[in-house]
Amino acid sequence: MKRSIIKIDEEKCTGCALCIPNCQEGALQIIDGKARLISDLFCDGLGACIGHCPEGAITMEEREAEPYNETLVMEKIVKQGKNTILAHLHHLKSHGADDYLNEAIAYIKTHHIDMDVTKDDNRSREVVHHEMMAVKSAGCGGGCPGSAPMVFDIDLEEVEKAGNNVQRADAPSELRQWPVQLHLLNPNAPYFRNADVVLAADCAAFAMGNFHNKFLKGKTLAIACPKLDSNQESYLQKLIGMIDNSRINSITVVRMEVPCCGGLTRMAQIAVANAGRKIPVKQAVVSAQGEVLGES
Repeated sequence: MKRSIIKIDEEKCTGCALCIPNCQEGALQIIDGKARLISDLFCDGLGACIGHCPEGAITMEEREAEPYNETLVMEKIVKQGKNTILAHLHHLKSHGADDYLNEAIAYIKTHHIDMDVTKDDNRSREVVHHEMMAVKSAGCGGGCPGSAPMVFDIDLEEVEKAGNNVQRADAPSELRQWPVQLHLLNPNAPYFRNADVVLAADCAAFAMGNFHNKFLKGKTLAIACPKLDSNQESYLQKLIGMIDNSRINSITVVRMEVPCCGGLTRMAQIAVANAGRKIPVKQAVVSAQGEVLGES
């Protein structure tokens, strides 16, 4: 039986990750700087990722896909390196495909692939688990790293002290306009004229206690989510309109540290590349606990 599967041209792929949040099955990941299809099994063939690739690196091909053959998949994946193999194993595990996972581990052992998966099955599973967790912590693991649950240690006494200080100080909002969601914004609105624009991920202001003072003071705000928002093509046109028509001075992208959030920076860069004017694009990366990890 033939069915449609995506095909990635590695020479064209720049690793921008815009395709990643649009693959709902998690079959795509950025591995070693390139988009990889880590499992044919979970590619639905609908091509939702294609329209989000600015380089035209993703196309559809029709090929034999049923019955699913894990051995054939492994033969292709091993050529792409250890990180891709680990991502594929984690992908199978996270989807509960235990039979295929066992087959993949057996393939690794049979072909003497240097993955430290060479002893008994319990040892194999333990090593695979720890290696997959190491890859995931580096942003290469299965699924979306930004969706991984985390719990933070909070000093309640410090929070109470800080809360009392804020209540006494009544810290003012630095928001200069409404609305703020990019879908609702008019790029020709007067508050964009000659403005410095902050393009922030939806989560950024919730993660940062001092978002208003640090990034928003004296600037105009637009918020968006490169993972969940639909019709993001309209975002590009709005940003281009701000640059060319409202003649904004700069765009500062405030994004979270998770890989899918990098699509927001790429969106701003594409808008500047396609606009008639060239303006600087700045980026600030924020951790899940609100720490600014870097600015560039």
